[in-house]
Amino acid sequence: MPDDDRPKPTPKSVLQKHCQPCEGGMPTLTGDELDALMPTIPRWSVSNDGGWIRRKFNFRNFVEAVGLMNEIAALAEREQHHPDLHLTGYRHMTVELTTHAIGGLSENDVILAAKIDQLADSPGQGSSDR
Repeated sequence: MPDDDRPKPTPKSVLQKHCQPCEGGMPTLTGDELDALMPTIPRWSVSNDGGWIRRKFNFRNFVEAVGLMNEIAALAEREQHHPDLHLTGYRHMTVELTTHAIGGLSENDVILAAKIDQLADSPGQGSSDR
């Protein structure tokens, strides 16, 4: 089937997927694939080289920041795909995703980003970047 006939990804369709094990050998996302997937995670930005995606969060306090960080850690364990989490200034968190085994982005990164967005948007999260 030609690429043009594939259904356009939606946030819902991405959330329904689960990360697949990756030990290398799979190709990184092409520019066109990434362009099709990025609208499903609009709060994330892509690095200039297309090697990772990032989202920044700002919280009211340390406890809220660490709370979401812990929820992301549990999600990452369930999905077996692990982001880089950076907490600075006690309430500023940056999440970066890449598929280390292939040295770039895979669909797993977009799936986990969408699930992180869902966590961050749930009631009780104090992120002020929404």
